[in-house]
Order: sequence, then structure tokens, then C-alpha cells
Amino acid sequence: MISDFDSQIGISVYSTNFDGIGGTIRNSPEDFTVSEIISEKIKNSIRPEGNYAVYKLQKRRIDTSHALSDIFRKKGLHVKSLGLKDALAVTEQYVCARNKGRQIQDFSSEKYSLSRVGFVKTPLSKKDMVGNRFKIVIQDCNDGLSSFAEHDKILNFYGYQRFGSKRPVTHLVGKAIIQKNFQKAVELILSFTSIYDSKENTEIREKLADKANYSRYLKQVPYQMDVERIVLKEMIEHEDSFKAVRSIPLPLRRFYVQAYQSYLFNCSLSSAFKVGENLFEAESGDVCFDCSGVLGKFVKGLDHNIALPFVGYSYYKKTRFDSYISKILEHEEISPKDFFIKEMQEVSSEGGFRQTSIRCTDYSSQSNSVQFTLSRGSFATILLREIMKPSDPVSAGF
Repeated sequence: MISDFDSQIGISVYSTNFDGIGGTIRNSPEDFTVSEIISEKIKNSIRPEGNYAVYKLQKRRIDTSHALSDIFRKKGLHVKSLGLKDALAVTEQYVCARNKGRQIQDFSSEKYSLSRVGFVKTPLSKKDMVGNRFKIVIQDCNDGLSSFAEHDKILNFYGYQRFGSKRPVTHLVGKAIIQKNFQKAVELILSFTSIYDSKENTEIREKLADKANYSRYLKQVPYQMDVERIVLKEMIEHEDSFKAVRSIPLPLRRFYVQAYQSYLFNCSLSSAFKVGENLFEAESGDVCFDCSGVLGKFVKGLDHNIALPFVGYSYYKKTRFDSYISKILEHEEISPKDFFIKEMQEVSSEGGFRQTSIRCTDYSSQSNSVQFTLSRGSFATILLREIMKPSDPVSAGF
């Protein structure tokens, strides 16, 4: 049975026949470990001296964004990550100095450590990260993990983190921005509530549903609600929802739009699977990624991964998935051209393509733990969802 939470983020199917073992994850950070994998070419290009310093960031109980902010605050070093890792895990990832010649010695705090591994001629980018290696413990589960053998038949849905985890609102904010309804975007950011949010957060959000309370309750908004505080201050000073949305840091505004695109992708993938489309074997006419991640048309005899359109203003209609995508867009009252936002062009998105299935390698399990490697952009929680079949993903630790 599909959970209500899954339905909210566009996931309405399971792609495996496995019954599920239940259980919970993330009972402690050590139960969920992630190690980032960079390409061999980049690994071999790291030298003892060079232009841009490269570091390994190891952390627990802090997400990547807050760790990088803390490094800048304490050491004055701007570093860029290749991917985001959440707080409820023990993670290891690569980060690279943004400025030529700027470097520091190894540094550690209570929640993270930063160790320099060398230098590169040009800054690292997201494309240099090719995947992640996971080791995950599932607590309080039923027997049967060893019988799961469908790790090559899992749809490449966007995972819960993409939508705000306990408060699935990011895609709704993105849709409001796409529709240029900036007042609605402000209201969603400030007052959208979820049954999974804390009592304290829910109470403050309910108060912020009334614009008359903005000034009164600003000081009561907790520090961790940093985006809400930015929006509130702007609304108090100018009463202009467009300015308030634009005051949000650009990467996050872009993330809102991408979250809505992710929702449309999940809905499209679900719809295609429900009617029996083959999403694991490419067919003539398909757009595909080859083994190197290069996008092109299907060529018989080559190793391909089917690509499904990621809707944006340059949406490509000539695929077997257009009928499903077009129906979803009609239902959402959205068209591809809406993703070019004249009033806020910096968050416009042309779209693209994404693999329909997860590429999972080095899969193994033992007792109640599982290990595997996923290519860049795929979510471990989506694989775990097929293994566990949770009735309530949030309570299960997703």
C-alpha cells in the first residue's frame, strides 16, 4: 500500500514484488554512512601543490550547507561541495576552495572535520562526483533482507529529502513561483504545516498564517527557521511578497523550482509504470544515457539507461512518455513555457532528462544491514523504500 506521504511527492507505485521487511533507519547517525566517490580522472589529478585546495569533509549530526557555513564563519574559507549530505548520517565528501590560493590547515569541530588532500588546477564541480557508497543498518525489521534480489529493478524517483522530508513543501513553493504567485509562496514558506513537524514549529506557523502577527512573532521564530526569518523581515519592512521571495538565497530559490520539477518527474514515472511502460530496457526511439552518462538516441547493442524528460521551458516532447507528462501538466495547470520566469529569470529552468531506473552496483546484505553504490543523483531512501515497504516513511526514519 502506498503511503499518503509518498502520494504527496508524486510516488504512487512500487516497482518490485518484494513484500518488505519493515523496520526503521537512522536510529543513530552511525546506522547510515555515506562515502562520496569521485572520478578516477579527478582523483589522479590531485597534486601536492596547485591552484585550488581540495578537502575531505567528514561529519555527523550536521548537514553539508550548515557545515560549510560554519567553516566560513570560523576560518574565513569559502568551499564548495559536490553534493549535499544530510545531518542524520555519518558522511564523507569532497569540498573544494572557491578561491585560488586560499587554503587552511586541517580543522575540526564537534560535528565535523576538514582534512586537506591536495590541490587541483581548476575547481571541482558536481560532475566530478560519480556516485556514493552506502552502508545502512535497518533496525527492528522482519527477517528476509537476504532474499531481496531486485536492486536492478528500482525506479529512479526523487527521494523525500528533495521535498522537505518532514514538511513536504518545497515543490509547492516551487509551483507558486512558477505561477508567479509570490504571495502564495510566502504563505507556504511561513505557515504550511505538517503532522510530522514539531508541536513548537506548528504553533508558530499557525500564528504566522495571519499577516497581522508577522511583527509580533518574529522574535519567537527559532534560529533554525532561517529562511522563514529572512522572508518575515522583508515582509515586515516592505509588505512586498515578490521582494520577500527574492530575498531568499538564490541556490534555495532554484531548489524550490527544481523540487517542483522533481514532483512532476515522480508523477510521470509513476504514471508510465502503472500502464506497463518498460522503464528498465531501452527501445527504438528512446532518449538514453550511455554508460558514460552521455545523452543521445537509442542505439541497438549498446548499454543504455532510458531517460525521461525533466520538464522545463525547453521540454522535449518526442518521447513515448509525452502523453503521461502532458496529462500531468494539464492537471497541474502548468505549461513548459511557465518555467521561464520573466520576473525572476535567475530561477528559470530549461529542464533536461533523468534516468528512469536506479543504477545500483556492489549490492550486498548481511543480517539487518545493506551496502550498495549508487550513481550520482539517485537516492538511497528510494532503494530502501522498496526493501522496507514502510507504511509511514517519516516514522520509519526516511
